[in-house]
Parts: sequence; C-alpha cells; structure tokens
Amino acid sequence: MLRTCRQGSYVPYTDKSDPFDKFREECGVFGVYGHPEAANLTYLGLYALQHRGQEGAGICSSDARQLYIEKGMGLVADIFSEKRLKKLPGHIAIGHNRYSTAGSSVLKNVQPIVANFSLGALALAHNGNLVNAPELRKTLEDEGAIFQSTSDSEVVVHLIAHSKGDNFSERVAEALRAISGAYSLLVLREKELIAVRDPYGVRPLCLGQVDGAYVVASETCALDLINATYIRDIEPGEMVIINDEGITSRKFLLSPRKAFCIFEFIYFARPDSNIFGGQNVNGIRKEFGRQLARESKVDADLVIPVPDSGVPAALGYSEESGIPFDFGLIRNHYIGRTFIEPKQSIRHFGVKIKLNPVKKLIEGKRVVVIDDSIVRGTTSKKIVKMLRETGGAKEVHLRISSPPTIMPCYYGIDTPTRQELIASSHDVEETRKYVTADSLAYLGLEGLKKIVADAENYCSACFDNIYPINFPGEHLEQMEFFF
Repeated sequence: MLRTCRQGSYVPYTDKSDPFDKFREECGVFGVYGHPEAANLTYLGLYALQHRGQEGAGICSSDARQLYIEKGMGLVADIFSEKRLKKLPGHIAIGHNRYSTAGSSVLKNVQPIVANFSLGALALAHNGNLVNAPELRKTLEDEGAIFQSTSDSEVVVHLIAHSKGDNFSERVAEALRAISGAYSLLVLREKELIAVRDPYGVRPLCLGQVDGAYVVASETCALDLINATYIRDIEPGEMVIINDEGITSRKFLLSPRKAFCIFEFIYFARPDSNIFGGQNVNGIRKEFGRQLARESKVDADLVIPVPDSGVPAALGYSEESGIPFDFGLIRNHYIGRTFIEPKQSIRHFGVKIKLNPVKKLIEGKRVVVIDDSIVRGTTSKKIVKMLRETGGAKEVHLRISSPPTIMPCYYGIDTPTRQELIASSHDVEETRKYVTADSLAYLGLEGLKKIVADAENYCSACFDNIYPINFPGEHLEQMEFFF
C-alpha cells in the first residue's frame, strides 16, 4: 500500500551550529570474511565510507572462538589507532559508521551492537530505519526484553534472540520478516558473516572479493580502497551467508517492488561509487546538471557549484548550457563539528566558516549557482547574499539539481520535519523571494527520472509524497518525533 500524508506550514530554522543546511547522512556498513587482516581492511572500508556517518564508528572481529569489539565517538581515523586495531584479531570483521537517524548520539548507540544469546554471541551493523520499531520495541519490553540503547537496530537483535528458528540464518530471516523499513544489515557470529538487504533495496549494499576473502560494503568506493573486485549487488530481499562451507544465497522475502533511494544519487553516495546496478554516481549527477540546463537555462557569465556535492551537476550544467564553469566558492574542508562564533558580529559567519567567494572571479558577473538541494532555505539565502555583498556578483541565479523536497524521509536519512522544509509550504517564486535570488529553478521530477535507469524502481517520497513502504497504524505524525 502506498501512503501519503498532509503538508504543513513552514517553520523558519536558525540553528547556528548547523551552518551548512543539508540532509544528514545515514550510516555505512562494511564486512570481511576470510582475511587475516579483517579488522584492518574494515578500518579502511569505514574510512572510505566516512561520508555516510561522522558521529561514531565501531568494528567487531572474530577469531572463530569469540568476538572482539572496539568503538568510539568521532571520526574513524580518530577512533582506531594501531593499538586499538591490534585488539581486533581474527579473519572475520564487520564495521559501522554512524549518524543517528534513530536514537540519540551517544556511545551506547554506536554499532556494531554485540549481544550473547542461546546460540552464542552475535554482532549487528545496520544502515537504515525500521518504521515499525516503536511497536516492536514495546512488545519486546512487555515480554521482558531489556534494551541497552535507544537505537532501532537493537530491536533486530532481540527478535533474533526470541526466534525459534531451526538454525541461525532462519532466526535472522524470521526476525526480519517481522520488521518493516529499510535495512542493509551485517550480522557476525564466531564463524559466520551474514549480509541482508531489505526487500525494497532502499539502501545500497554490494559484494566483492579480495585475496580470496569476501567483502560486503555499502558502496563500491570502499572496495576500491582495498583493491577488492566488485562481484555484484546484494539483491533486495536477499540473504548472503558466508562461512567455512563457502558462500550461499537465499531469498528470505519476496520483493513487492524495488524502491532504491533516489537521494543516494543526488547527495549521499560518493561520486566515485557505482550503486543500484552499477550506475556511476558522478555520471548521474552530471546528467542531472545537463537536464537542469535543458529545463532552466538562463543568460549568465559563469556557472559555479556549491562544493562539494554541487560540482558534478555544475559541470553538466556548464557543458549543456555553454556557460563557463569555475570554482567561485571555496570550501574549508577542515571545519570541525562545532565552532565558537565570535562575540563581534561577522556577517554571514555561519556560511563563511565553510564557504568563501572568490571575489576577483565573480565580481560584476551574472552567476549561476548550482546546489544539489534546498532543505530549510537558510543556507541558500546566506550564500546568495554573500555572493552579492562579499563577492560582488551582479546577478545570482540559483539552480537546484533535484526537485523541491516537500516531505521527510523515514528510511534512513535524517531529514527535518516537513514544517521545516521550505518547499513543503512555499512555491518556487515564494522560495526565490526568501533566498533573494534573481531566479530559482529546480530539476523537474520527470526530468530526474529520465536520467536513472528503470525510474519506476526508485523511492522519491521526499519529492512526491508517495511512500513505498507502508507505515504501521495511522501514526505518521508521531514518527516525525520518534526519528
């Protein structure tokens, strides 16, 4: 069943701790079976997947006798020293980069989650969100389950422990048949690695091989770093079991339809990754820019991207329109998660700490600014004003390489409530006035779908308000508060 929900009014947002107004990444998972340096490879894999979550990371390994776990808050390189990696022996390992889409940002919610049950120990790493987690959690707690975290992923651990399946893989399958939502999931036992993808295939997950060992990763860029060969994507509704007997596959759930997340192409996945059947992210983003130029070309002197995510689309827009491309905004890549704003007011400080215009390049020119999306509109407004006042641009035309985002995501992306999404209550002209651009245009939804292969296989609920995975009951409103 497809479900839609009502639109709400716009609530302005002025959080100075979040100057770069973007959707938050979800999570990244990586696993290795059959390599003597499994933990080290997992560390490198998580390093490549750092863009999918920067709040915390963890690695769990196995030497076929027991599990070892190391995790912490912050970036992968800051957490895992050589000393800590030596505490992770064995030829099997799984890892996780976290951004808290469900559950607060604290160490107890950092994955992998490790637990002991009747069949031994297990570790679990999950990318996605479970839309029926609140109901399942309440039922489990009523039956006596004790939760150690507020993460929805721990629900899966308890369901596996409560299952009466004949073997471990059947227990995992039974647990997953009870949940609804998006999940690319890795489960580690002492002698086994299991990889699972939800029946809609919302989040990417791929299988590779290096030095005879099997590797599972959220994106192919993680395979590239360790020189692993891409084999194939894990299919929607598929469970891949890797152990001493080799690698086996089973379909544990039929796929009612595919619902790949279109925003992986727009913003989340790394440009050098190939996802959803081997489509290159950078190439798709350039085509989005080309299509945007076909739909909304404007007379201008220069095309500039909002770095880094706007770069491929800006290149495509420039090539299609014939307007020269250049880097008119320079990004500071070394900004931390927080900063102290000086007491003396500095105009546009929140944006300027990450972006600064190249005045000699844009002064007196008509500039087309390409960004991947508009969320609340606050950052777009500051960028436009900064280009005029600091950069000296004569005109600023804002072009967005995705359709207007009118609804939140409940499948593993931390989006604002729809009241905070400016496009949910403002049309294009109203939004243009708010951000003070000379003109504003989005890539049309139909234009977007022309670019990706098999467009009917994608979830675009954030643009069209059609959610492919049904929500339990009638409590979509409450879900905004839960997530």
